[in-house]
Amino acid sequence: MAKVLVTGATGFIAGHVIHQLLEAGHEVTGTARSAARGAALSQTISAYAGRPVSIPIREADLSSDKGWAEAAQGMDFIQHIASPIPSNVPKDADELIIPARDGALRVLRAAKAAGVKRVVMTSSMAACAYGWGDQRPNPVTEEHWSREDAVSDTTPYTRSKTIAERAAWNYVNGEGKGLELTAINPAAVLGPVMSGDFSASVEILTQLLSGKLPGTPRVGFVIVDVRDVAAAHVLAMTNPAAAGQRFLVGDRFMWFSEVAAVLRREFPAYSKKVPAKELPGWMVKLIAMVNPPARQIIPEIGRERHISSEKAKRVLGWQARSAEEAIISGAKSLIDFKVV
Repeated sequence: MAKVLVTGATGFIAGHVIHQLLEAGHEVTGTARSAARGAALSQTISAYAGRPVSIPIREADLSSDKGWAEAAQGMDFIQHIASPIPSNVPKDADELIIPARDGALRVLRAAKAAGVKRVVMTSSMAACAYGWGDQRPNPVTEEHWSREDAVSDTTPYTRSKTIAERAAWNYVNGEGKGLELTAINPAAVLGPVMSGDFSASVEILTQLLSGKLPGTPRVGFVIVDVRDVAAAHVLAMTNPAAAGQRFLVGDRFMWFSEVAAVLRREFPAYSKKVPAKELPGWMVKLIAMVNPPARQIIPEIGRERHISSEKAKRVLGWQARSAEEAIISGAKSLIDFKVV
């Protein structure tokens, strides 16, 4: 079995990647901004796995060179999952773009120097489907790239994912030639959280279950279960055909109103909190003034963005749980951890 380094080990996707790597028998080490978080991470994954596990943590930060060479030493593969994801729109896009881009390059350079065989990088559907305005492809495939200069149809987050992934491919096709790279490009990631400390992507559910919204915005996303995102990372790590490839992973597009309907049906105790009416766009913009996470959805009002995951199914043998299952399991875990 392989020695695998998982960057950003305390994150939502990373936790599930670590769990699946361990279940497959691999030896896993993680990185985090503070090594002191290792004990809590091991406890969280042990509780989820139903057996004791211990994850060594090496201290490394995307914004610094320190620690990356040591973290990569002796590793066969790296799962590069660490990337800043905001709970609201930052005032300066560089707060996300610089650490995402430079952090990816730090990891790749360390991997190349250490003789790592392959890096699997968590990118995003955000690196493929944005900046097209109303001329966007339908469905989006791995051949498409977001246009980071189209500010009206992008956010700092979508631009950060695009710029970071482009930088990664430029590196392995140039200075880092010989290092294998695979990118996983998930849609909106839902599914079960492992603790009350969870990713900003789950805000889709917390906003709907908490009673903070008087109605649902005319906004939707392609949804994918975090367990299936993790499975794509693990499958892509050793499949020879995955080298040099991008893989979009997602189930299907759902409007917020459809997600809300699933929550009302499956969690009747929350039915009064989950909004049943749809909000006009002007009202969403008004709400965003006092509810910062809502600002990120303004460019999405009324827009459908569909993707094809046929390549992941064909090359990796990947399969997706339904979007409904991702919603239900995610909501149940948030309720179990008393987040909502």
